[in-house]
Amino acid sequence: MAKSKKTNLLKIRMQSTESKHSYYMTRNKKNTPEKMSFMKYDPTIRKHVEYKEMGKA
Repeated sequence: MAKSKKTNLLKIRMQSTESKHSYYMTRNKKNTPEKMSFMKYDPTIRKHVEYKEMGKA
């Protein structure tokens, strides 16, 4: 039986600050230990808004 590998990748959910829309992405917890935030396009309100990390998916 093979041993399972520990990975540093986390699957996270990025939630829009303006609406309920969210993106799912991965981040390396070793390289970026703090929470992430991005300016991304929100298709529900049709403009660029800030997306913040809301936790694990």
